[in-house]
Amino acid sequence: MCGITGYIGFREAYPVIIKGLQRLEYRGYDSAGVMLYDGKNINLAKTKGKVSDLQEKVKQEISNQGQIGLGHTRWATHGIPNDINSHPHVSQSGDLVIVHNGIIENYDSIKQELISRGYSFKSDTDTEVLINLIQEVKEKYQVKLGKAVQLALKQVIGAYAIAVFDKTKPDEIVVGRLGSPIAIGVGEDYKEFFVASDASPFIEYTKDAIYLEDEEMAIIKKGREVKVRKIKDDSEIDPDILELELNLEQIEKGGYEHFMLKEIHEQPRAITDTFRGRLLMDQAIIKMAGVEDNMKKFLNADRIIIVACGTSWHAGLVAEYIFEEFARIPVEVEYASEFRYRNPVITEKDVLIAISQSGETADTLAAIKLAKEKGAFVFGVCNVVGSSIARETHAGAYTHAGPEIGVASTKAFTTQITVLSLMALRLARAKGTMSSSVYRLHLQEMEMIPQKIEKLLAIDEQVKGIAKKYLLSTNCLYLGRGYNFPVALEGALKLKEISYIHAEGYPAAEMKHGPIALIDDRMPVVVIATNKGHYEKVVSNIQEIKSRNGKIIAVVTEGDTTVKDIADHTIEIPETEEAFSPLLTTIPLQLLSYHIAVMRDCNVDQPRNLAKSVTVE
Repeated sequence: MCGITGYIGFREAYPVIIKGLQRLEYRGYDSAGVMLYDGKNINLAKTKGKVSDLQEKVKQEISNQGQIGLGHTRWATHGIPNDINSHPHVSQSGDLVIVHNGIIENYDSIKQELISRGYSFKSDTDTEVLINLIQEVKEKYQVKLGKAVQLALKQVIGAYAIAVFDKTKPDEIVVGRLGSPIAIGVGEDYKEFFVASDASPFIEYTKDAIYLEDEEMAIIKKGREVKVRKIKDDSEIDPDILELELNLEQIEKGGYEHFMLKEIHEQPRAITDTFRGRLLMDQAIIKMAGVEDNMKKFLNADRIIIVACGTSWHAGLVAEYIFEEFARIPVEVEYASEFRYRNPVITEKDVLIAISQSGETADTLAAIKLAKEKGAFVFGVCNVVGSSIARETHAGAYTHAGPEIGVASTKAFTTQITVLSLMALRLARAKGTMSSSVYRLHLQEMEMIPQKIEKLLAIDEQVKGIAKKYLLSTNCLYLGRGYNFPVALEGALKLKEISYIHAEGYPAAEMKHGPIALIDDRMPVVVIATNKGHYEKVVSNIQEIKSRNGKIIAVVTEGDTTVKDIADHTIEIPETEEAFSPLLTTIPLQLLSYHIAVMRDCNVDQPRNLAKSVTVE
């Protein structure tokens, strides 16, 4: 949830850390802080609010000099957002400083034990408990910082990514992880190192990075190779230094007002990148190594279980329709947060597909581990190379969407559906559940999707005009059937999470089972009414809404006349195969939510109370 940055090297640390915090602010933005060591003193500034507020506080209160430092942008778990609870936290001795992402579940029992030994606490956080535990271990056993961190982490239960600095040994930073990501950027000839929750803070300085695995820690010293050890048994590990694929242009706004708008417009390219090298139209084949190498697992599966959270769960619901229609394999879609706790029936004949944009979603990772313990084959679909889900699963496929900075997922959703559609088509061909002519037709249509989205994005001004009429609404319904029912759920989620308007998605037929009671002349209803599937039935639903004075915003196929005669507003999408229609119908809903949120003066990229990656429960 939170964002960590750190630097040790020959540069001034402050500009590196502040720029890094700005790039990580999507991970948490209710408070921020920085620690700088100038060779003599620890200079600390932290504040409730944004990184911009922190910059002002640094100007007013502390020296920004020093070539070693730590930074943090917070999404609150333990302790309300305020100056005191903000990170970094300092030990009672004043020598140790920590930044932390995660939750220490047994912090209260540790805190009570430390209080009995004379410790006092200024904040309400579990993090201040952890840094004082490290101090206690260091003093009790007379050990160096690295050993103290290792021994302390053996005593904690929960999830963490941490970076720790010791004023008495000011030539190193110690980092560790369990369940939360941490990356180490390696400078040329080990002259400098960067620490961050992901690689975006240091991409312009180095392309080389080490990603710690769970229950690993590292001691970083300028001019030396990084020492990586297992926390449990202290065994040394030879770390892999990976070359980053990320580039600076991908994490800048590129002239767009918001990252969300940029990422909506990046979808044609993102989808093309997702099927590049996989959809080989000249040979009329789909080539996916993760599927090909494990074909028997899929073909012999009794069922596919899809686990995910949020927008990824909606992509999984679309995939349920696609897998069952194309490959005739039974599919169940589960919220990872419920699946992990309900003692599910899983066997060796099951395939579990885990979907996550970040590859770090805590509940999805826990579901993966549960399924593996039961003997299921686990396949991951994620966007971030080297992420935890990519490492924990038996096989998988990256979406290649590029960095998604906006908290509200857009291109993640469509690229996830793209990967899952490719998988379903490949399995259908292998099982013989789809004829070669129909298979080729679907490949041709998929190849056209980016071009059709590009065309569809030209409706931006039209959608903006519709948004003006409904920006003061307090409630909204989204209706869809079949493949587009999950799109209704996703459209409602987008509206509520960035504009703070209450919205609900329903299967259109379920309107008569309750939601129709809400319909009046103040209730906008967004209806996905494309010309395939259950068109006539959706038209009937629209007529029922209009007879009760509801306001209709309809997403229809080009050339539609029937719905146009009934609806208050219609948005046309290009013709496509029914299975691929979610890739098009979701675009106007993303734009509608975006424009309403902007007009309501909401922070589109950083909606309140939300963070991009849910790395804690």
